[in-house]
Amino acid sequence: MNFMKTTMLLAALTALFMVMGYSLGGSSGAIIALVVAAGMNLFTYWNADKIVLKMHKAVEVDASSHPEFYNMVKNLAQRAQLPMPKVYIVDQPQPNAFATGRDPEHSAVAATTGLLAMLSHDEIEGVMAHELGHVKNRDTLIMTMVATIAGAVSMLANFGMFFRSNRGIAGIMAVLIAPFAAMIVQMAISRTREFGADAAAAQISGKPLSLASALGKISGEAARIPNPVAERNPAAAQLYIVPAGVRQMFSTHPATEDRIAALEQIARGGGGSGGWSTRPDELGDMSRLRKPSALDPTR
Repeated sequence: MNFMKTTMLLAALTALFMVMGYSLGGSSGAIIALVVAAGMNLFTYWNADKIVLKMHKAVEVDASSHPEFYNMVKNLAQRAQLPMPKVYIVDQPQPNAFATGRDPEHSAVAATTGLLAMLSHDEIEGVMAHELGHVKNRDTLIMTMVATIAGAVSMLANFGMFFRSNRGIAGIMAVLIAPFAAMIVQMAISRTREFGADAAAAQISGKPLSLASALGKISGEAARIPNPVAERNPAAAQLYIVPAGVRQMFSTHPATEDRIAALEQIARGGGGSGGWSTRPDELGDMSRLRKPSALDPTR
């Protein structure tokens, strides 16, 4: 998705926020909503990484505390020709990962303890390459900003249900419809970006099937194991490599099977490969399951 289309989608969410303001307070409400939306955008721009990392109680690690994991990310960042991001671990049994930050120079990547314990070295490398793909594609800022405004639209709608507008049916319809429209815009952004980050990960790591294997393993576990952060903040679901506990029709991500199929096509040299080659051992049996990773921070 190009920059212009992303900007238009973000503008659509801001417009929805203004519609909600108008339905509750007329022209003055719309102006107030515009000012609030602008303020949220500015605040999120400068504090996106801090917001997400604090939400997850993420702990920063370095070459001394977690040398293998840290050096893995460092090597991947060098291959991607990216500045070294800050590296974090989240104490959470659900296997997952995310990236955040306003640009590649101010980025951070994080993995949960559950992910590091479950996956093999190559699979973790594929997952972290995916997150660096988001950084390289400059997805991280817009994903956080969209989540913030989409959440604000839903909050304002809930507020409107308690203070029904004097504008009759139009106001009530705006209160009911706006949250669903915000959800659709949010899904349109993040679903497209996941395919782009998967393709970038295949290029960065050179191991598309390792990422495919990781997606197959963690998608089932992520649906089974609770994620307290996503339960408290549903808009955060789009930040993860695999969302948890979300029905497919409401998911912010493409179907895992579709992502795996696209990665397998890349491994075979099909569309979207971008001209890179895959290691011979990457074309082996995708059904193999490996032992838990040596990167398990609990060991």
